This record gives sequence, structure tokens and C-alpha cells, in this order.
Amino acid sequence: MGMKMIIAAALVYLVLLGAYSGRAAAAATCDPMALSPCATAMFSPSKPKPSADCCNKLKLQAKCMCKYATDPKFKGYIQSPDAKRVADSCHVPFPKC
Repeated sequence: MGMKMIIAAALVYLVLLGAYSGRAAAAATCDPMALSPCATAMFSPSKPKPSADCCNKLKLQAKCMCKYATDPKFKGYIQSPDAKRVADSCHVPFPKC
């Protein structure tokens, strides 16, 4: 029975490790739609402060900003004054591409 317990524990460990690695990989993926929580802060005429969710997503996507800034679909958004305002408010360095 001791060997079965060791094998079962090893399998549980590998499953948990795989699940954790998958989340870490997903967090590092460039996905402009992940920034949707920032839409209100970016596009609302009242220019509200960004939500905590927006700031968290922005921090996860920070390494992707230069990629977005060179994509014609997103360039105008990334280079807008509102994008800089939101990044500053979230304490995320604005990219210098």
C-alpha cells in the first residue's frame, strides 16, 4: 500500500503542477481582449479611474504593449493620451517602443 500512496501523491503533484503551469502560461499570453476591463476608463467621457481589475490586467499585458502599438488595429488606442493616463493611474510604465 505504501507504494500506491507514493504513486498517487506523485500523480496529484504532477496534475497540480500542470494546472499551475497552464495558468502561468496563459497569464503571459498577449491577448488584447484581456484589457476589456479598461474600456470604461479609456472611453468614458467622464474619464474615471481604472478599476483594480483593469490595473491587474494591464500589468499582466504590459510586455505586450509594444506589440499592440505596432498593430494597426490597436495602435491608435495604445498611443492615445487616455492609454497613458490609465497606465499612469495603474502605476504601469508606459512603453517606449
